Amino acid sequence: MDLNPLTSDLLDGTAHGFFTRRGGVSTGMYAGLNTGEGSADRAEDVVENRRRVAERLGAAHLISVHQIHSDVAVRVERPWVEKPEADAMVTTTPGLALGVLSADCAPVLLADREAGVIGAAHAGWKGAIGGVLEAVVAAMQAMGANRLRAAIGPCISQRAYEVGPEFAERFIDEDHEYARFFAQGEGDRMQFDLPGFALMRLRAAGVEAEWTGHCTFSDEVRFFSYRRTCHRGEPDYGRLVSAITL
Repeated sequence: MDLNPLTSDLLDGTAHGFFTRRGGVSTGMYAGLNTGEGSADRAEDVVENRRRVAERLGAAHLISVHQIHSDVAVRVERPWVEKPEADAMVTTTPGLALGVLSADCAPVLLADREAGVIGAAHAGWKGAIGGVLEAVVAAMQAMGANRLRAAIGPCISQRAYEVGPEFAERFIDEDHEYARFFAQGEGDRMQFDLPGFALMRLRAAGVEAEWTGHCTFSDEVRFFSYRRTCHRGEPDYGRLVSAITL
């Protein structure tokens, strides 16, 4: 069972991992460590993959939410009876691994080790511009965190994230400074820097942050990618998990 998650030096001292697709039991298009309960993968394989993640982190439970590209951050004190709709979680409870799923969106893990507060957020473009990162930071601060560090895991990179002009206009209409997160592509297409945008929002909220630098779209061996699946016309895709625990 060789899961080998990626980690961040900023989160040293707090058990965490940006898990790749390696080390799981799923097969076919989900081959490897698919942790997406919403996928059409065999349910028992997903359960086993999630169990392996919790075990790797030394946690009793891997906790996730029903992600809806929102700005909602919820506090976790015990395993759910029913998953809430949210895109970020915070806790001070040991033994709970907060896990966010992704397949191009930006997974963000946060910690204030001294205060004993951790968080995890799922930040696609909707969540990022909508304020999910500020929401998880505020929720952690309300629980006593004041020296937050964060790491953004594997997500789609700017060179692979082509969007239309109306997408760019939505950002630039909100703040003209956001134009710096777009590069010119072919014709009227633009290329959006999702990890760069997420870093800016975290740092503006007073968080020391970094990106691991891995592109999900460009590395099929290690990562699942929703956009790559769409380009190929495939019916479904696996989900990566990024998790952190006290």
